[in-house]
This record gives sequence, C-alpha cells and structure tokens, in this order.
Amino acid sequence: MQRVFSGIQPSGIPTLGNYLGAIRNWVPMMDDHECIYCVVDLHAITQPFDHKELARATREMAAALIACGVDPDRCTLFVQSHVHAHARLAWIFNCVARIGWLNRMTQFKDKAGKDRENAGSGLYVYPNLMAADIHAYHATRVPVGEDQKQHLELANDIAQKFNHDFGVEFFPNIEPMIQGVAARVMSLRDGTKKMSKSDPSDQSRINLTDDADAIALKIRRAKTDPEPLPSELAGLEGRPEARNLVGILAAVTDATPADVLRDHAGKGFGAFKEVLTEALVAHLSPIQAEMTRLLADPAAVDAALRKGADRASAIAEPIVTKAEEIVGFLPRR
Repeated sequence: MQRVFSGIQPSGIPTLGNYLGAIRNWVPMMDDHECIYCVVDLHAITQPFDHKELARATREMAAALIACGVDPDRCTLFVQSHVHAHARLAWIFNCVARIGWLNRMTQFKDKAGKDRENAGSGLYVYPNLMAADIHAYHATRVPVGEDQKQHLELANDIAQKFNHDFGVEFFPNIEPMIQGVAARVMSLRDGTKKMSKSDPSDQSRINLTDDADAIALKIRRAKTDPEPLPSELAGLEGRPEARNLVGILAAVTDATPADVLRDHAGKGFGAFKEVLTEALVAHLSPIQAEMTRLLADPAAVDAALRKGADRASAIAEPIVTKAEEIVGFLPRR
C-alpha cells in the first residue's frame, strides 16, 4: 500500500470548502492506502494567531476530522508538534533548499502581502516544513488542492537535491492527488474567489458547525445571476457563482454537475437554492452531531491524538534519524 500524508491547519472551524475539497477525500483513501493525517499546528504559528486559543482550535480540528469520517483506528491521526521529527527534518531542509526556490513561492507573496519585510521568517520557510512533513514518512502520495502543487514541486526538488548532495537515493518522489467533484469550492459572495476561513465576511462561507437556519440564510443570500440554470455544462461558462452552487449540490448528493443541470435545467435560483439548502442540511447534520459528541469528551480526543503521535513517531523517527546520519550528525546513541 502506498503511504499518503496530508495535513490541515487548526485555523478555525473547517468550511464546506475544506470539507469537500480535502477532508472528505481523505476518508476513502483509508481503504487502499496507509494514511497519515496531521493537524499542522507548527504551520499555524507562521502567521498571526491567538496563543490562548491554539490548543482548543487544534482539538476542535481533530474532532472535526473524526466527525467527517477520518477514523483514528484506520489511519494515523496526530498533532504535528507532538512528533519532533518534523522540526528536525525541516531544519535540514532549510539548509538544502535554495533561496531562489523560496523566492518563487507564490503563497508567501500572497500571505505576506505588501509588507513582506515584517513577515515572520517561519512563513518564508513554510514550504520546507511542508516538505519535511511528507518526507519524514517517505510518503509518496499527497492529496492537495491546485494552490499547493507548487509546494509539492519544491518538496520534490528538495528531496532530489538532498539525494544528489549526499550521494544517496533516500527520499522518494511525491505524487500529488487532486480529486473530488467540488475540489475547489468558491466564496458564496464572489464565485471567482476560493471559499476561505480568512474571508472577513462569514456570509461568504458555510462552516461545518452552521445550523440549518444559518445555512439557509447564507444560501439564500449567495450571489447568483438572473439567468435560469442551463441544461448543459457549457451554459455555465462565464457564470462563476452558478457553477459554484451547481458544484456544491453535485458534491453533497454524490452526483455530477451534469446530473444536477439535467434535473434542474430551466429553474431559477430561488427554487434551486431551496433544494441546495435541504441537501446541505441533510449532509452536514450528522457531522455536526458527531462533533458535538466528541468535544463533550476532550480527554478522549486527546487520547486518540496521543496514540496517533506514537504511531507517527514510530514511522518518522528511524527515517529522520537516518537522514541525520546521512548529513553527518554525530549519532545520539
């Protein structure tokens, strides 16, 4: 079985976009891959954060993953900072990666904004830590969105340079996995922008904890256009908000966008939004109930994460220790 690694930041309640674009796709992978899933709290501190809320947010994200079907008994689920091998390998990769490579990373430019001189250095070397997250397990497959493909390319560049510099064939090549009918869920207020937890408007997103009334209100207010739904996919060209809502309904009903258009062609968005709201509430209600149950017993969530960290360490420790020996560090034993 190929080994899969993926991580998610504890930066707030997951959105519908996080769920449909990433988390939901993690679940079927457990059937035919060795899956290692991580709440990446080290990444979370590369940008401004509330240190008083980080632990709670980390536990909350873990509970959300479990509620969405990520089973700690069928995969390795843990918190990044609990496995020290990540930070150790990241430092080696900081020394392997070239400044020119990092200068080309578009996400740093996007996240740092105009005041790059005041950005934390952790944000700049973030891709090296991401590479370490994956290579610490010799994972060969990583489910990612389109916006992370550049970081995976860098992770492969780092691995190849490490192998070349030290005359070894130690770190394998990583293959991105981009899946899902709604792999890129867009903002409800602007169909050209990705749905995001960082958007200042809560009306731009569906949070996994939104109740039925909140979902109904947000879908009712979602931006659309005056034209009815077309019968063919070509009719969605130039209509980003329509395409987004069609894609969401397709995803939560296990259909295709073509199926949705066949069933709703010619309808206006008033009737369509009612159908979409009903489907979203039906799909998300069991997840919300399970999250509530899990967070009522935080000790159990923490215990599952500790067990996962032990399993993760058992895999990563010998790999990273070997990497340190290849570099020439004095063995600890």
